Amino acid sequence: MAAAEAAVVSSSSLKPDTTPVPESAGMAAATAATSSAMAAAAAVAARTGSEARVSKPALATKLLSLSGVFAVHKPKGPTSAELLNRLKEKLLAEAGMPSPEWTKRKKQTLKIGHGGTLDSAARGVLVVGIGRGTKLLTSMLSGSKRYIATGELGKATDTLDSTGKVTEEKPYDKITQEDIEGILQKFTGNIMQVPPLYSALKKDGQRLSTLMKRGEVVEAKPARPVTVYSLSLQKFQPPFFTLDVECGGGFYIRSLVSDIGKELSSCANVLELTRTKQGPFTLEEHALPEDKWTIDDIAQSLEQCSSLLPAETALKKSKPEESNEQVLSCEYITLNEIKGEDDVIKTF
Repeated sequence: MAAAEAAVVSSSSLKPDTTPVPESAGMAAATAATSSAMAAAAAVAARTGSEARVSKPALATKLLSLSGVFAVHKPKGPTSAELLNRLKEKLLAEAGMPSPEWTKRKKQTLKIGHGGTLDSAARGVLVVGIGRGTKLLTSMLSGSKRYIATGELGKATDTLDSTGKVTEEKPYDKITQEDIEGILQKFTGNIMQVPPLYSALKKDGQRLSTLMKRGEVVEAKPARPVTVYSLSLQKFQPPFFTLDVECGGGFYIRSLVSDIGKELSSCANVLELTRTKQGPFTLEEHALPEDKWTIDDIAQSLEQCSSLLPAETALKKSKPEESNEQVLSCEYITLNEIKGEDDVIKTF
């Protein structure tokens, strides 16, 4: 009321009204306008609240119905498991689950997992399965992957990348671009490779990386067969060199870079690592950034990515849900672990 009166006084003081309205009429008009605005605001608030109550169960039902394989963009920093937890939490929060009104309903587990670990210092494509799509993740492990890796000559570390402690330094000033290009053929095709000590490979049920961090003595795993489909030098600016690598499952870029350093009579470690492709999923075309981790965006991505999967592995159409009133029960399940692989399928 005071604001309306002030507005009337201010207006009249700036430009006198040639047809003055009695004060009582002006106040009545202002009161009516204010009441109308308040009523409209209340109606919007009521409608918004009603929509919110309706949308949460609908979103929860949609979340539970999602099934397939898609890809997300993993940044440097978090582990693959931590990123999957972050994705899961965002989806649960959006769907308002689990919620008190659903606690006595029939439980249904949401399965969501990744099919190919990326080191915490690496970034790029991380393939994710949701619902029945988690059953397709094993094929992601054995499929091809593509990386852009920048190595640093002259330094070796215990982890074979820049996150570790420097264990050795050697000169590199006489190494030329031709030297590097000349040895790449030795690392192409079906080759033998010794996995890093800092890895997810296990000894007596425990990861080698965990044992190493405890300070325990760990013996290197024996060399094993791996496949490199293509390998090329993209850039050389001493001491840094950049490689484009396409390889099969179980291959370690860290071991490759270290082995290249040794072959050049020096040493090397991985400075930067980006996975640009895993199976049919590419970083530029398919990997969802974190601001797209919504139920609707993932549903759209699942629809688009379904055509990328081989016909023999494509998911059949889902059966209708038994009920729209099902509570989400999140469990940690290890679906599968490929022996000798650093790529572990994890499902939550």
